[in-house]
Amino acid sequence: MTTPHQALARIIDTCQPATLVVCGEIAGEVGNHWCQHHSESAMTTLDTSTPNDAFPLPETQDLALVTNTLEHLSHDEGQVLLGQLRNYGTHQIAVVVTDCPGWSFTDFIGLGFRRQAELGDENNPLTLYTYNIDSYNHKRAWNNPDNWANPEMWGKAWW
Repeated sequence: MTTPHQALARIIDTCQPATLVVCGEIAGEVGNHWCQHHSESAMTTLDTSTPNDAFPLPETQDLALVTNTLEHLSHDEGQVLLGQLRNYGTHQIAVVVTDCPGWSFTDFIGLGFRRQAELGDENNPLTLYTYNIDSYNHKRAWNNPDNWANPEMWGKAWW
């Protein structure tokens, strides 16, 4: 059984971030551990009760970790947080959320996240969702001049 600490530690180890945003207790613990062992790394901590007050961030971050936060925000505030992290704040995001009635699988899919893992146990089910800007919008084979009616016009006319 993988714990949230282990799952986030794997993500942070894979990403090797120089800049990190954390929101939530577990995210903060994992982020602090990373920064203690990588002195060149910088971490920004968001307040779990008012995380949206920190935006805009001073620079684009490499990774954001969010735990035990969405459960305590309204759905709209949570969407704003994830949207700002996704659109302006970070290259990769990892969110651990409990099985709460305010958030569903389709909410995360609609924001471009992927369900990575089921964590926790039957008494405390948790789900890990991730977003990576590099793999979010995959390259489509049909989107090139060879598959268009007028390939000679590719990139010349915009309407």
